[in-house]
Amino acid sequence: MTEATHDEAHNGGLGARLNWLRAAVLGANDGIVSTAGLVVGVAGATDSRTALLTAGLSGLLAGSMSMAAGEYVSVSTQRDSEKAALAQERRELRETPEAELDELTELLAGKGLSAELAREAAVQLTERDALRAHAEVELGIDPDDLTNPWHAAGASFLAFTVGALLPLLAIILPPTSVRLYVTVLSVLVALALAGWGSARLGSAPVRPAVWRNVGGGALAMAVTYVAGALLGATGV
Repeated sequence: MTEATHDEAHNGGLGARLNWLRAAVLGANDGIVSTAGLVVGVAGATDSRTALLTAGLSGLLAGSMSMAAGEYVSVSTQRDSEKAALAQERRELRETPEAELDELTELLAGKGLSAELAREAAVQLTERDALRAHAEVELGIDPDDLTNPWHAAGASFLAFTVGALLPLLAIILPPTSVRLYVTVLSVLVALALAGWGSARLGSAPVRPAVWRNVGGGALAMAVTYVAGALLGATGV
């Protein structure tokens, strides 16, 4: 039992780390696409480095703050739900311990254990830590490792910012004559890498993920550039 419990905790930690990595890749991808679309659109209307820098920084700050706030609210809601589920489990264990033991036995039997072994395991787990046993088997929650909204918000803010810096620097630093080409090329390469990374982390086919990422980014930049060029031509 000790070895099995250790393996389950290890796998759970690995899954959590992969989820954080996947969220970071997706956050960076959002930063790349949204900021690239913004600065390319502005570049279609003007060559002003100041305008490009202002638009890019504004997009970076607005996007990163929005991502952080959204992630904080979402994870806070999840954490509140986890706390409520644990509180209910504590109450049920206190008021109806025998029924909870039967429930744990049924859950373990549903995982493939024989009725006798499931009962023995349920008794041992309950004696060791009843709340943890029910939380992990029934709810899929580690009572000592609840989701942290501040960590999620910080990770989203950082990932978006890192992604957004690429198109911002690519449009600001090169000479005017090549800045658009440098930006588009660097963004497409970064999106290809992000697509590859998200596919590998999710054990999904790499080629479709890369093409979706690159195609979506290219379309976003094309649309915003045309819109910026039209607005620049009309003097709006």
